[in-house]
Amino acid sequence: MASFLIIISSVLPLFLIFILSKFRNPRSKLPPAPRGLPIIGNLHQLDTSNLPDHLWQLSKRYGPLMSLRLGSVQTLVVSSARMAKEVLKTNDAIFCSRPVLTGQKKITYGYKGLILTPYNDYWREMRKICTLHLFTSRRVLSFRGDREEEVMLMINKIKSQIVTSSSSSSQVVVNLNESVMTVTSMIICRMAFGKRDGPEMSRFHGLLLECQAVLVHFYFRDYFPLMGWIDHLNGSMARLEKNFKDMDAFYQQLVDEHLNSENRPKNMQHDIIDILLQLKNDNSFSLDLTFDHIKAIVMDIFLAGTETSASVVVWAMTLLIKNPKALKRVQEEVRNAVGNKGKIDEDDLPKLDYLKAKTLVYVNSWAIGRDPEYWEKPEEFEPERFLGSSYDYKGTEFEFIPFGSGRRGCPGMSIGATTMELILSNLLYAFDWKLPDGMKGEDVDTMTTPGLVLHKKNVLYLVAVDNKIDPNN
Repeated sequence: MASFLIIISSVLPLFLIFILSKFRNPRSKLPPAPRGLPIIGNLHQLDTSNLPDHLWQLSKRYGPLMSLRLGSVQTLVVSSARMAKEVLKTNDAIFCSRPVLTGQKKITYGYKGLILTPYNDYWREMRKICTLHLFTSRRVLSFRGDREEEVMLMINKIKSQIVTSSSSSSQVVVNLNESVMTVTSMIICRMAFGKRDGPEMSRFHGLLLECQAVLVHFYFRDYFPLMGWIDHLNGSMARLEKNFKDMDAFYQQLVDEHLNSENRPKNMQHDIIDILLQLKNDNSFSLDLTFDHIKAIVMDIFLAGTETSASVVVWAMTLLIKNPKALKRVQEEVRNAVGNKGKIDEDDLPKLDYLKAKTLVYVNSWAIGRDPEYWEKPEEFEPERFLGSSYDYKGTEFEFIPFGSGRRGCPGMSIGATTMELILSNLLYAFDWKLPDGMKGEDVDTMTTPGLVLHKKNVLYLVAVDNKIDPNN
């Protein structure tokens, strides 16, 4: 009898969805779409191992505006700059919201943050808070010392490895993924928390990785509303709840440290949590900030600031090592601009035009960045295309939108761009890079991982050779 009830409870929701789907015509007034199946729609056709490329290939067949049905969710896929302008500018007010998804709603304290929050009056007030108090030019500049110090710690660590290995004549093979992720995490930690070390910080990095996993996890209730019980049965909800409680406890500990001056570490500097706590006490906004709001904003900063900058640097180094001429040119530019100063600081970044032209690697969506209507030889890595051009990355050029556009454009774009350029330029300035013995450029893959940010699936290992630039000469 029990097994019979389980079968009925499993089949009945599917049967009801199938019957309901017969009473509507989902293809009426919709853009072209691949033929799907009853109930699941096009879910079975998606290749998540490299989803952007997969959708790009589908768009070549079905057009720059393509519809997909993911379970019960009707989805529109935009794959050209012209269509992106229609969505992000002409009809921005219609398309600027965010879907309500299980993992995102839980991790963001019921959408009390900014990045993933649906478009409404609350979002507008929260964006005003972030824009006026967290991401101003003055605030970004105030954390300059943290960024430069962390980047030099990474550079010096690689140099010390080279010195240690010189006696054994062995090559220093650097795990770029790990090195770059560490430095971006430390920069964000110092900006958000005011510190970079301690046992709780090591624990936090593990929690953050798990948080990223539960955010992009497939929850049945998001696509099949009548089948949400499966998320409890397979442990998805328990995993999500555990990560949320662990992250919340971590953030609460940090907030308590900021509130209690006696327990606050002496080396903790003024940071984003301090700013938010001050805003909470001032009560100068129509929105009454709570501790949950503060924790949700800090969560946004980590999710948006750590992975994105790290991913850009790794992808830039990946394509440079596969294109030796571009690598040589950008290193010549970096070193000629700075000379024997020994490092690149943020005052030097405006001089590096060619280095800035590599942001095509990451910034555009897979299809829009390869739209032949706007780009000549769109599938080739050619940074020169940006030299002397009028393109910027602030969302006004819809074939080039690294930080989004319209109402949902990223308010922290200046922090992200500065962090990425500072890390990448110093890596290129301080070291000559080559592939480990036996590898060729074509052996370096460009496979991606599924998730909020498309990281390189396989670790990028490169040999670092100290350029031996002596700042005292």
